[in-house]
Amino acid sequence: MKLQIVPARTGVQWVKLGVQTFWRQPMALAALFFLAIAGMSLVSLVPLIGPALALALLPCTSLAMMVAAAEATQGRFPTPTLLLVAFRTGRQRLRAMVTLGLLYAVAFLAIMGLSALIDGGTFAEVYLGGETMTREIAEDPEFQAAMWLSMALYIPLSLAFWHAPGLIHWHGIPPVKALFFSFVACLRNWGAYLVFGLAWMVFFLACGMVLALVTGILASLIGSIAGGIMVGAAMMLAAMFFTSVVFTFRDSFSAPDGREPELSGD
Repeated sequence: MKLQIVPARTGVQWVKLGVQTFWRQPMALAALFFLAIAGMSLVSLVPLIGPALALALLPCTSLAMMVAAAEATQGRFPTPTLLLVAFRTGRQRLRAMVTLGLLYAVAFLAIMGLSALIDGGTFAEVYLGGETMTREIAEDPEFQAAMWLSMALYIPLSLAFWHAPGLIHWHGIPPVKALFFSFVACLRNWGAYLVFGLAWMVFFLACGMVLALVTGILASLIGSIAGGIMVGAAMMLAAMFFTSVVFTFRDSFSAPDGREPELSGD
């Protein structure tokens, strides 16, 4: 496995490939993403440890979408069984993915804990859905400080975990090394990832404006359906985003002989 350096414009190509691949199998990929989110939501209901377990499943969800996107690019139908791909590729990789999930949960909760030292846990409660955002909360200086601290700490965390599931699954790299290689790959290709993020922001904003117009018209005709359209569209856009992640992985790493890695569910 070798790190590849790509030009900044590649970030736009990753977005295009993600959108195009999603529309090859839109129902399958959207359903897979919905099932993954629903599963994490159910797990979060487990008393005491539920939220931590749900966080620990996020790397597995990311891997499932990466594998599903790889299957779609090769003309295969991504089935719901891919949700279990992290659990059926051998004991060594299973242990590695479990370790990765636990590390993510611990790191994320540590960030929330640090933010709670500033504002007493208000930001953590709002972020995790335990409290409704209000104008008073948003304008609270302590809340804002906790928010910015969390964002500053979460960026390097997300970079470390961005490629880690794929490195474990396709290259068999141990969790800690996978985190290190993922972080380095994102830093070395920072231009492409910056363009990637900005391109998705523009795409989301454009889709949001169109949806707002459509739902505004529908709301005056059939009020009850407008909200459902917004939620469904948001889920589809999120599924598109996760579909594009596999292309960032494919172009950031190559096989030892310089070839692109062959991505599959195995």
